[in-house]
Amino acid sequence: MSSYHSSRRQFLQTSLLGTAALTVPDSLFALQKCTSTNASPMKLSLAAYSFNRYLPNSWRGTPKPGSTMTLHDFIEYCGEQELEGTELTGYYFPENVTQEYLEKTKQFVKQQGLEISGTAIGNDFCVPEGEKLDFELNRAKQWIDNAAVMGAPVIRVFAGRVPKGDREEAAIERCADTMNKALEYAAKRRVKLALENHGGITSTPEQMMSIIDKIDSSPWFGINFDSGNFQTDDPYRDLEKIAPLAINAQIKVAVRRDGKKEPADLKRIVGILKQAKYEGFVVLEYEEKENPREQIPGYLAQLRELIYG
Repeated sequence: MSSYHSSRRQFLQTSLLGTAALTVPDSLFALQKCTSTNASPMKLSLAAYSFNRYLPNSWRGTPKPGSTMTLHDFIEYCGEQELEGTELTGYYFPENVTQEYLEKTKQFVKQQGLEISGTAIGNDFCVPEGEKLDFELNRAKQWIDNAAVMGAPVIRVFAGRVPKGDREEAAIERCADTMNKALEYAAKRRVKLALENHGGITSTPEQMMSIIDKIDSSPWFGINFDSGNFQTDDPYRDLEKIAPLAINAQIKVAVRRDGKKEPADLKRIVGILKQAKYEGFVVLEYEEKENPREQIPGYLAQLRELIYG
Protein backbone atom coordinates (compact mmCIF):
# COMPACT_ATOMS: atom_id res chain seq x y z
CA MET A 1 0.00 0.00 0.00
CA SER A 2 1.34 3.45 -0.93
CA SER A 3 2.37 5.98 1.71
CA TYR A 4 -0.50 8.22 0.59
CA HIS A 5 -3.20 5.56 1.00
CA SER A 6 -1.73 4.32 4.29
CA SER A 7 -1.67 7.85 5.71
CA ARG A 8 -5.20 8.53 4.53
CA ARG A 9 -6.54 5.33 6.11
CA GLN A 10 -4.88 6.09 9.45
CA PHE A 11 -6.21 9.66 9.39
CA LEU A 12 -9.76 8.49 8.73
CA GLN A 13 -9.68 5.82 11.42
CA THR A 14 -8.40 8.12 14.15
CA SER A 15 -10.68 11.01 13.21
CA LEU A 16 -13.81 8.87 13.10
CA LEU A 17 -13.00 7.32 16.46
CA GLY A 18 -12.42 10.77 17.92
CA THR A 19 -15.72 12.07 16.58
CA ALA A 20 -17.64 9.11 17.96
CA ALA A 21 -16.29 9.81 21.42
CA LEU A 22 -17.71 13.33 21.49
CA THR A 23 -21.23 14.35 22.42
CA VAL A 24 -22.00 17.85 21.19
CA PRO A 25 -25.06 19.57 19.73
CA ASP A 26 -25.70 18.77 16.05
CA SER A 27 -25.65 22.46 15.19
CA LEU A 28 -21.94 22.54 15.91
CA PHE A 29 -21.08 20.06 13.19
CA ALA A 30 -20.61 20.67 9.50
CA LEU A 31 -21.27 16.96 8.97
CA GLN A 32 -24.92 16.70 9.73
CA LYS A 33 -27.67 14.96 7.78
CA CYS A 34 -30.29 16.99 6.03
CA THR A 35 -33.53 16.93 7.98
CA SER A 36 -35.76 17.95 5.09
CA THR A 37 -38.01 15.54 3.21
CA ASN A 38 -35.45 14.98 0.44
CA ALA A 39 -33.58 12.59 2.77
CA SER A 40 -30.22 13.57 1.27
CA PRO A 41 -27.23 13.76 3.63
CA MET A 42 -26.11 16.84 1.70
CA LYS A 43 -27.44 20.40 1.87
CA LEU A 44 -27.02 23.25 -0.58
CA SER A 45 -25.28 26.54 0.19
CA LEU A 46 -23.74 29.46 -1.71
CA ALA A 47 -20.37 31.10 -1.09
CA ALA A 48 -20.20 34.87 -0.70
CA TYR A 49 -17.14 34.79 -2.96
CA SER A 50 -19.60 34.24 -5.80
CA PHE A 51 -20.28 37.99 -5.53
CA ASN A 52 -16.66 38.95 -4.93
CA ARG A 53 -16.67 41.73 -7.53
CA TYR A 54 -19.62 43.41 -5.79
CA LEU A 55 -18.73 42.96 -2.12
CA PRO A 56 -16.27 45.27 -0.33
CA ASN A 57 -13.14 43.51 0.95
CA SER A 58 -12.19 45.00 4.31
CA TRP A 59 -8.88 43.10 4.41
CA ARG A 60 -7.64 44.87 1.27
CA GLY A 61 -8.34 48.46 2.24
CA THR A 62 -10.79 50.75 0.49
CA PRO A 63 -13.90 49.27 -1.18
CA LYS A 64 -13.59 48.34 -4.86
CA PRO A 65 -15.27 50.74 -7.33
CA GLY A 66 -17.83 48.05 -8.17
CA SER A 67 -18.78 47.35 -4.56
CA THR A 68 -22.57 47.60 -4.64
CA MET A 69 -23.59 44.92 -2.15
CA THR A 70 -23.37 44.35 1.57
CA LEU A 71 -22.92 41.00 3.25
CA HIS A 72 -26.55 41.17 4.36
CA ASP A 73 -27.60 41.74 0.73
CA PHE A 74 -25.85 38.48 -0.11
CA ILE A 75 -27.55 36.64 2.75
CA GLU A 76 -30.90 37.95 1.53
CA TYR A 77 -30.11 36.65 -1.97
CA CYS A 78 -29.42 33.19 -0.52
CA GLY A 79 -32.81 33.32 1.18
CA GLU A 80 -34.48 34.27 -2.10
CA GLN A 81 -32.91 31.21 -3.71
CA GLU A 82 -34.44 29.04 -0.95
CA LEU A 83 -31.10 27.59 -0.03
CA GLU A 84 -30.37 25.76 3.19
CA GLY A 85 -27.11 27.54 3.88
CA THR A 86 -24.96 30.60 3.27
CA GLU A 87 -21.16 30.75 3.47
CA LEU A 88 -19.84 34.04 4.85
CA THR A 89 -16.21 34.80 4.01
CA GLY A 90 -14.23 36.66 6.65
CA TYR A 91 -13.00 39.55 4.54
CA TYR A 92 -16.51 40.69 3.61
CA PHE A 93 -17.18 41.55 7.25
CA PRO A 94 -16.23 44.98 8.63
CA GLU A 95 -12.51 45.29 9.37
CA ASN A 96 -13.03 45.63 13.12
CA VAL A 97 -16.04 43.35 13.41
CA THR A 98 -17.84 43.48 16.75
CA GLN A 99 -19.66 40.74 18.62
CA GLU A 100 -22.84 42.75 18.19
CA TYR A 101 -22.43 42.67 14.39
CA LEU A 102 -21.74 38.93 14.46
CA GLU A 103 -24.82 38.26 16.58
CA LYS A 104 -27.00 40.44 14.36
CA THR A 105 -25.69 38.62 11.30
CA LYS A 106 -26.46 35.27 12.91
CA GLN A 107 -30.01 36.42 13.63
CA PHE A 108 -30.46 37.82 10.11
CA VAL A 109 -29.39 34.48 8.63
CA LYS A 110 -32.03 32.71 10.71
CA GLN A 111 -34.67 35.21 9.60
CA GLN A 112 -33.96 34.22 5.99
CA GLY A 113 -34.55 30.56 6.86
CA LEU A 114 -30.87 29.71 6.46
CA GLU A 115 -27.95 28.21 8.37
CA ILE A 116 -24.41 29.54 8.22
CA SER A 117 -22.71 26.66 6.44
CA GLY A 118 -19.28 28.01 7.27
CA THR A 119 -16.85 30.86 6.85
CA ALA A 120 -13.37 31.29 5.37
CA ILE A 121 -10.14 33.18 5.90
CA GLY A 122 -7.41 33.92 3.38
CA ASN A 123 -4.54 32.79 5.59
CA ASP A 124 -0.99 31.79 4.63
CA PHE A 125 0.76 29.52 7.12
CA CYS A 126 3.91 29.29 4.98
CA VAL A 127 5.15 32.81 5.69
CA PRO A 128 8.45 33.07 7.58
CA GLU A 129 8.42 32.67 11.35
CA GLY A 130 8.15 35.87 13.30
CA GLU A 131 5.69 38.75 13.12
CA LYS A 132 4.12 37.67 9.82
CA LEU A 133 3.40 34.13 10.95
CA ASP A 134 2.20 35.34 14.36
CA PHE A 135 -0.20 37.68 12.58
CA GLU A 136 -1.60 34.85 10.43
CA LEU A 137 -2.12 32.61 13.47
CA ASN A 138 -3.70 35.36 15.57
CA ARG A 139 -6.12 36.28 12.79
CA ALA A 140 -7.06 32.61 12.41
CA LYS A 141 -7.78 32.45 16.15
CA GLN A 142 -9.88 35.61 15.92
CA TRP A 143 -11.98 34.07 13.17
CA ILE A 144 -12.34 30.87 15.12
CA ASP A 145 -13.85 33.03 17.87
CA ASN A 146 -16.06 34.82 15.33
CA ALA A 147 -17.26 31.53 13.88
CA ALA A 148 -18.12 30.28 17.35
CA VAL A 149 -20.21 33.40 18.05
CA MET A 150 -22.13 32.98 14.78
CA GLY A 151 -22.53 29.23 15.10
CA ALA A 152 -20.55 28.61 11.90
CA PRO A 153 -19.48 24.96 12.13
CA VAL A 154 -16.42 25.08 9.88
CA ILE A 155 -13.77 27.48 8.57
CA ARG A 156 -12.07 26.99 5.22
CA VAL A 157 -8.34 27.50 5.75
CA PHE A 158 -5.43 27.59 3.33
CA ALA A 159 -1.89 26.30 3.63
CA GLY A 160 -0.04 28.88 1.58
CA ARG A 161 2.83 29.09 -0.87
CA VAL A 162 6.55 28.55 -0.49
CA PRO A 163 8.24 31.92 0.07
CA LYS A 164 10.91 32.88 -2.44
CA GLY A 165 14.20 31.25 -1.55
CA ASP A 166 12.63 28.75 0.87
CA ARG A 167 12.23 24.98 0.52
CA GLU A 168 8.85 23.27 0.21
CA GLU A 169 9.75 20.80 2.99
CA ALA A 170 10.46 23.67 5.39
CA ALA A 171 7.25 25.47 4.40
CA ILE A 172 5.22 22.30 4.98
CA GLU A 173 6.75 21.86 8.44
CA ARG A 174 5.98 25.48 9.32
CA CYS A 175 2.44 25.22 7.95
CA ALA A 176 1.67 22.01 9.84
CA ASP A 177 3.06 23.37 13.09
CA THR A 178 0.95 26.54 12.78
CA MET A 179 -2.11 24.53 11.78
CA ASN A 180 -1.71 22.40 14.90
CA LYS A 181 -1.70 25.53 17.04
CA ALA A 182 -4.81 26.83 15.31
CA LEU A 183 -6.46 23.43 15.58
CA GLU A 184 -5.82 23.24 19.32
CA TYR A 185 -7.61 26.57 19.70
CA ALA A 186 -10.41 25.55 17.33
CA ALA A 187 -11.11 22.41 19.33
CA LYS A 188 -11.65 24.49 22.46
CA ARG A 189 -14.14 26.67 20.57
CA ARG A 190 -15.77 23.63 18.89
CA VAL A 191 -15.18 24.89 15.37
CA LYS A 192 -13.81 22.71 12.57
CA LEU A 193 -10.91 23.65 10.30
CA ALA A 194 -11.07 22.44 6.70
CA LEU A 195 -7.80 22.57 4.75
CA GLU A 196 -8.55 23.54 1.14
CA ASN A 197 -6.81 22.29 -1.99
CA HIS A 198 -5.86 25.83 -2.99
CA GLY A 199 -2.64 25.71 -4.99
CA GLY A 200 0.76 26.32 -3.45
CA ILE A 201 1.69 23.42 -1.19
CA THR A 202 -1.78 21.90 -1.66
CA SER A 203 -1.67 21.69 -5.46
CA THR A 204 -1.86 17.87 -5.42
CA PRO A 205 -3.41 15.26 -3.08
CA GLU A 206 0.07 14.01 -2.27
CA GLN A 207 1.17 17.44 -1.09
CA MET A 208 -1.98 17.71 1.02
CA MET A 209 -1.25 14.37 2.67
CA SER A 210 2.33 15.42 3.40
CA ILE A 211 0.80 18.23 5.49
CA ILE A 212 -1.91 16.07 7.05
CA ASP A 213 0.71 13.50 8.10
CA LYS A 214 2.16 16.20 10.36
CA ILE A 215 -1.14 17.48 11.77
CA ASP A 216 -2.43 16.09 15.05
CA SER A 217 -5.33 13.71 14.51
CA SER A 218 -8.52 15.46 15.57
CA PRO A 219 -12.26 15.27 14.90
CA TRP A 220 -12.09 19.04 14.41
CA PHE A 221 -9.90 18.81 11.30
CA GLY A 222 -10.53 17.71 7.74
CA ILE A 223 -10.38 18.82 4.12
CA ASN A 224 -12.34 21.36 2.14
CA PHE A 225 -13.06 19.65 -1.19
CA ASP A 226 -12.87 22.38 -3.86
CA SER A 227 -13.84 20.92 -7.22
CA GLY A 228 -12.18 23.66 -9.28
CA ASN A 229 -8.75 24.07 -7.73
CA PHE A 230 -6.69 21.10 -8.91
CA GLN A 231 -4.92 21.88 -12.21
CA THR A 232 -3.45 18.44 -12.81
CA ASP A 233 -3.78 16.14 -15.83
CA ASP A 234 -6.89 14.55 -14.25
CA PRO A 235 -8.57 16.75 -11.62
CA TYR A 236 -11.46 14.29 -11.17
CA ARG A 237 -9.03 11.51 -10.24
CA ASP A 238 -7.44 13.77 -7.66
CA LEU A 239 -10.81 14.89 -6.28
CA GLU A 240 -11.63 11.23 -5.70
CA LYS A 241 -8.49 10.96 -3.58
CA ILE A 242 -9.39 13.76 -1.20
CA ALA A 243 -13.18 13.27 -1.06
CA PRO A 244 -13.08 10.72 1.81
CA LEU A 245 -11.47 13.38 4.02
CA ALA A 246 -13.95 16.16 3.19
CA ILE A 247 -15.82 17.96 5.95
CA ASN A 248 -16.88 20.77 3.62
CA ALA A 249 -17.37 20.79 -0.14
CA GLN A 250 -17.29 23.58 -2.69
CA ILE A 251 -18.46 23.23 -6.26
CA LYS A 252 -17.18 25.41 -9.08
CA VAL A 253 -18.70 25.35 -12.56
CA ALA A 254 -15.33 24.93 -14.28
CA VAL A 255 -12.27 22.74 -13.80
CA ARG A 256 -8.71 23.11 -15.09
CA ARG A 257 -7.07 20.12 -16.75
CA ASP A 258 -3.32 20.73 -17.01
CA GLY A 259 -4.20 24.35 -16.28
CA LYS A 260 -6.63 24.64 -19.20
CA LYS A 261 -10.16 25.63 -18.27
CA GLU A 262 -13.18 23.54 -19.26
CA PRO A 263 -16.80 23.24 -18.06
CA ALA A 264 -17.15 21.09 -14.95
CA ASP A 265 -18.95 17.77 -15.08
CA LEU A 266 -21.22 18.55 -12.14
CA LYS A 267 -22.83 15.11 -12.23
CA ARG A 268 -19.44 13.45 -11.91
CA ILE A 269 -18.35 15.77 -9.10
CA VAL A 270 -21.50 15.18 -7.04
CA GLY A 271 -21.10 11.47 -7.78
CA ILE A 272 -17.59 11.57 -6.29
CA LEU A 273 -18.99 13.08 -3.11
CA LYS A 274 -21.77 10.50 -2.93
CA GLN A 275 -19.30 7.66 -3.51
CA ALA A 276 -17.22 9.00 -0.61
CA LYS A 277 -20.39 9.09 1.53
CA TYR A 278 -19.95 12.79 2.11
CA GLU A 279 -22.45 14.35 4.51
CA GLY A 280 -22.58 18.10 4.84
CA PHE A 281 -22.99 21.29 2.88
CA VAL A 282 -22.32 21.49 -0.84
CA VAL A 283 -21.40 25.11 -1.44
CA LEU A 284 -21.61 26.61 -4.93
CA GLU A 285 -18.77 29.07 -5.51
CA TYR A 286 -19.38 30.90 -8.78
CA GLU A 287 -16.27 32.51 -10.27
CA GLU A 288 -17.12 33.06 -13.93
CA LYS A 289 -17.19 36.44 -15.71
CA GLU A 290 -20.95 36.43 -16.36
CA ASN A 291 -23.35 38.16 -13.96
CA PRO A 292 -23.60 35.88 -10.90
CA ARG A 293 -27.09 37.06 -9.99
CA GLU A 294 -28.32 35.86 -13.38
CA GLN A 295 -26.26 32.69 -13.71
CA ILE A 296 -26.34 31.22 -10.21
CA PRO A 297 -30.03 30.16 -10.15
CA GLY A 298 -29.50 27.82 -13.11
CA TYR A 299 -26.51 26.13 -11.52
CA LEU A 300 -28.37 25.79 -8.22
CA ALA A 301 -31.19 24.06 -10.10
CA GLN A 302 -28.69 21.59 -11.59
CA LEU A 303 -27.14 20.89 -8.20
CA ARG A 304 -30.54 20.41 -6.57
CA GLU A 305 -31.41 17.79 -9.16
CA LEU A 306 -28.08 16.00 -8.69
CA ILE A 307 -28.17 16.12 -4.88
CA TYR A 308 -31.85 15.55 -4.19
CA GLY A 309 -33.17 14.00 -7.41
